[in-house]
Amino acid sequence: MPSAYLRSLNPRLPGQVWLLQIGGLTNSFGNGLALPFLVIYLHDVRGFSLGTAGLIVAISSAGQVAAGVFAGPLIDRFGAKRVLATGLVLQAVGYGLLPLVRSPWQAFVLVAIEGAGSAGFWPSQSTLISRLTPAARRHAAFAQQRVTMNLGIGLGGLAAGLIAHIDDPATFTVLFVLDALTFLAYVGVLAFIHDPGVEPGEPGDAPASYRAVLRHKTFLGLWTLNFLFVFAGYSLFSLLPVFAHDESGLSERQIGAIFFVNTAVIVLAQLPLSRWIEGRRRMRALALMPLLWAVAWLLVDAAGFWLTAGAAFAVIAVAAVLLGVGECFHGPAHQALVSDIGPPSLRGRYFAVHSLSWGLAGTLGPAIGGFILAAAPFALWPLASGVCVVAAIGVLAIERFIPPKLQRIPREDPLTPSLAQAPG
Repeated sequence: MPSAYLRSLNPRLPGQVWLLQIGGLTNSFGNGLALPFLVIYLHDVRGFSLGTAGLIVAISSAGQVAAGVFAGPLIDRFGAKRVLATGLVLQAVGYGLLPLVRSPWQAFVLVAIEGAGSAGFWPSQSTLISRLTPAARRHAAFAQQRVTMNLGIGLGGLAAGLIAHIDDPATFTVLFVLDALTFLAYVGVLAFIHDPGVEPGEPGDAPASYRAVLRHKTFLGLWTLNFLFVFAGYSLFSLLPVFAHDESGLSERQIGAIFFVNTAVIVLAQLPLSRWIEGRRRMRALALMPLLWAVAWLLVDAAGFWLTAGAAFAVIAVAAVLLGVGECFHGPAHQALVSDIGPPSLRGRYFAVHSLSWGLAGTLGPAIGGFILAAAPFALWPLASGVCVVAAIGVLAIERFIPPKLQRIPREDPLTPSLAQAPG
């Protein structure tokens, strides 16, 4: 069974964390069905321009930004579990009704609803993982989150490549409805999750406002870095399928395979790399991510410019491998640091503000990238590569501002009793 396999990869996590991982796996499978083909659906099936399709995708992140400022206080006051369930329902509505879209304004509305749900989804899920996992294992928990999320996306993308056909809009209805059902399945899993609230025995008297978060200069530096990661990395992955299809001649099945390769690499490499960087300098490990991405985007550009479909598929697959390996450093090095750098009583607000970096960059990346792709498709990827290099330099520059006790990834004592046996 998938749950038994996943738990065998990293058994030293509490059972409640594993329930979250299983829910995330189901949910991410649905995302894998929909995300690789969203721009293709809007552009090639519904006939919207590339610029408009890019703006629609960007609106999801804009909705995340608009609603994100409310997510943190709601999490800290009402609990991460309730906010997560609400976000999942909103995302189900947004994606589930996409087959009814005939005009751009309809897509804008639905994707904005989905973005509002995403604003609650990410900080609440991250807060739950942080509250349910002992500090010494949080880097492993966030690494495992990457495994389960990407395993689901990879399997979903592979399945979507077999289902989707541009000449048959009904196949896209199947994708979006199945995606919506996976969000609702995750809501069902939450019935078995207990939100412990602020960790007992830890300080909870920090001012309950965003002002305390925004005065934290080191956190703001990490926020800026994550903005660059998303702007020049994660967000542009949504534009890769339409570039590969229109410029390199890749088929729907090949595009689905590209997504599967990317996520399969993350599934296979995430935990070994997470263990490898234990005890090592956190920011040096993190800098490898944007450097690998810079090389990957140059390979994508070269594949479209010089190669035909078969060879282009192979080169873009290599780029997908590099993107996946790079992403493996983000969860244990960056996401776990965001969890540890602030007081537990403000963890919801910290993750909510951090999610805004995803939302803002996710808005600007596809919006700007979509217009660049329409005007000069081969200019987009070198520009993204340059931003990735700048981000890598920034990672190394901020290292001296990280608290000394957090500069290295924690290394767990192998003689410590298994945390999977700890009370849930």
